[in-house]
Amino acid sequence: MVGAAPVARALKTRPAYAPGVRILDRLDRLYAIGGGPGANRPYGSPEEDAAHALVADWMREAALEVEVDAHGNLFGRSSVRDDIWVGSHLDSVPHGGRFDGPLGVVGGLEAVERAGCGSVVAFRGEEVGCIGSRALCAGRTSLPAAFFELHIEQGPVLELAGAPLGVVTNIVGYARGELVFEGRAGHAGTTPMNARDDALVAAAEAILRIREAARAIEGAVATVGRLTVEPGGSNVIPERVRISVDARAPDASRLDQLIQAIGFEPVHRTPPAAMGEGPRRVLLDEIETCGLPAVELSSGAGHDAGILAAAGVPSAMLFVRSLNGGVSHSPDELSSEEDIALAVEVLAASVESAARRTEAAK
Repeated sequence: MVGAAPVARALKTRPAYAPGVRILDRLDRLYAIGGGPGANRPYGSPEEDAAHALVADWMREAALEVEVDAHGNLFGRSSVRDDIWVGSHLDSVPHGGRFDGPLGVVGGLEAVERAGCGSVVAFRGEEVGCIGSRALCAGRTSLPAAFFELHIEQGPVLELAGAPLGVVTNIVGYARGELVFEGRAGHAGTTPMNARDDALVAAAEAILRIREAARAIEGAVATVGRLTVEPGGSNVIPERVRISVDARAPDASRLDQLIQAIGFEPVHRTPPAAMGEGPRRVLLDEIETCGLPAVELSSGAGHDAGILAAAGVPSAMLFVRSLNGGVSHSPDELSSEEDIALAVEVLAASVESAARRTEAAK
């Protein structure tokens, strides 16, 4: 377990710099876009556009050159080593939290501003299949020298370990799609039970099978998060039901096994991705320099870093401890100002280190 004392010592040894207050203020301003409750900035919405516009203003205040690519991804580029990227996304799930995504953009901006080198990127549509990063990587043969993504853990591992920061070893592979069940509509009061063809009953049985399929594969998870019933009357037997399926596993073999066991055709599929040894080592070294343990963990959530890693970009992720039991995709999402400040310290130092190593390798 890592107590508060090592964290306090690490913070006292760094130069006078307190990014936490400004980051939390900016996260609050982004969180307010959409009107609540929770964060409401779905992909392609005016709210996502407004968040990008606000961050673009902050990039200009930091004397970065602002650029928007053909896919809507937002870049703030410095004049030094602009091929070393840091960032994340600004879109959110419905009623989401204030940290998931924006922390990586706002914290990344702080880190680049402090390091005096690198570029900040805000990707579009991460929550709906990493649309922006996926589009950017498609067909490209030349991308950045390194990518760092700062993100809350979205789980309880670091909190339980008493560690403020962690470095990701690999990102889970996932597949998303739908299953549709057809039945026959009928009157809820006059159709005998033994004469019914109820699509919702079939869907309910399938949901239980999906749960058991995931339980049977080590490290796998599967979720049904959306269900649509037609015609939707309380006194009508369901005729058609559509359910969403989100299936995840640590490696390609187990993901294939899970998809086959569930029996669905994925609309989106992202392979598992290992983080790059070079940038991952940079993060670990900087954490150790702060006098903290170098905690490593796997990510059970998909991220833009996984898309870039799969495209051949040396990528790494720095996790910040999630509080409140690791809850995420919820207004109860929480990380502390102290942990955030420490993360920016590590990220800024890592960008500087990556820049030096890249120059030395020329």
